[in-house]
Amino acid sequence: MKKIIGIISVSLLVAGCNKFGDTNVDPTQLLSAATKNLLTNSLQAFPDLTMGNIAGSRLAALYVQHLAEGPYPGPSLYNDRNQTFTAWYAGSGAVTPPSNLNGPLYNLQTIINYNNEGNVSATPSLNGAKDNQIAVARILKAYFFLLMTDRWGDIPYSNALKGAQAFSPTYDKQQDIYTGLFKELSEAVAQIKEGEAGVTGDILFDGDMAAWKRFANTTRMIMALRLSKADPAKGKTEFAAAISAGVITSNAQNILYKFVAGDPNNYNPWYNNYSVSNRNDYAISTTMTNYMTPKNDPRLPIYGEVLGGKVVGLPYGRSAAVNIPSAFSRIGSYFRGQGSAMPIFTYAQVLFCRAEAAKLGYGGAPDDATAETLYKDAIKASWQQYGVFDQTAYDTYIALPEVVYSSATGQEKIITEKWVHAYLNSWEAWNDWRRTGFPKLTAAQDAVDPRGIPLRIGYPTTESSLNKTNYDKAVTDLGGKDDNYAKMWWVK
Repeated sequence: MKKIIGIISVSLLVAGCNKFGDTNVDPTQLLSAATKNLLTNSLQAFPDLTMGNIAGSRLAALYVQHLAEGPYPGPSLYNDRNQTFTAWYAGSGAVTPPSNLNGPLYNLQTIINYNNEGNVSATPSLNGAKDNQIAVARILKAYFFLLMTDRWGDIPYSNALKGAQAFSPTYDKQQDIYTGLFKELSEAVAQIKEGEAGVTGDILFDGDMAAWKRFANTTRMIMALRLSKADPAKGKTEFAAAISAGVITSNAQNILYKFVAGDPNNYNPWYNNYSVSNRNDYAISTTMTNYMTPKNDPRLPIYGEVLGGKVVGLPYGRSAAVNIPSAFSRIGSYFRGQGSAMPIFTYAQVLFCRAEAAKLGYGGAPDDATAETLYKDAIKASWQQYGVFDQTAYDTYIALPEVVYSSATGQEKIITEKWVHAYLNSWEAWNDWRRTGFPKLTAAQDAVDPRGIPLRIGYPTTESSLNKTNYDKAVTDLGGKDDNYAKMWWVK
């Protein structure tokens, strides 16, 4: 796989009067990128925008204390207030027209536009069946918009991606965005034609349209559980529909973003951080090791580097800078090899969601028996995913007082063990913590704000000048301040 870089651009040379027609137009020059290239480029946004190289993308790992910082502890003290969302929409390229290789959302919208217009760049014989191209673009757009609204809250959505038609897009309410995303995901799944040519340029599923359905349905299921307090009736309906439509049902169906060992353009971002840039900014936190070590959790040596026969956590939330190498355990090699894959959705995650749904009564009355079974199955699936399952050790683990399921503490146990499983898939863990308050976390001792762990990311600082009217309206709806402690709509 070769990293797609740069922006394909068109320069029309004007000869001074119309009689020369296309004399100065190079007939060999690409006027637009093929949709398969737009899809590849959009998929390659996963590591940068969800975990990797763009500033602030690792904040969630600090917020939920999967990691602690050593030499530069500022972000773990919550001094990163605002982050840009420009790269999601427009990347480093022009925002109009919405074509060629811009940000992932523009590229995906362009796939849809080209197919609806019959543009040669979307030719089915080269790029996949029309309906499948459109459905995949809709699913991936919905997923990226979900990640965004769950970080910032109200964002440009319905009025976004229109180029010159809307240079200053309005902000949609998060509740309305969720409604739109549920619609997009359900309609896109129905649009997929498994009997027709799968999409090309697909570095996630290699054109497997059944896998794209599972991705969409699993996204929909997770969204539905997010509504457990804000709109439980809709949450239950959407959850049941997603399960019925088909979510991940085994570790073999885990959805992973695969990096490429031997290709510097496609290395795992943690490998780039530790081994290419020679930085040692992060270590596994004592919050993690203090939970996992007493339980003899066999995942711990996978999660963290073993030093002197044990995994040594770094205390979280201190302002004093410390050096990490040989003193504290860096991220385990399982996660930071050149080609180490990045989990997006996993079977264990689905089981934890289903366990909580049963506990909350998403299928009718609260069902502790089903919740407990699914909870235990989720822990087992997690151990199996990481290749550490042993029946005797597992039986001992699930019988520990701190792990054993009970009706009184069922939700807390489910979310806490889900947090352990979600190591480095930290944005999802942050979503769970904001919604439920679990796991019980202590804020950084040297936090710059006494209110503790942030509840949202602040808007880009440029929005107040580039999109002032709509930005001001969004801030007013937050209570008059672009505050890191304003709650998401789905938090009650």
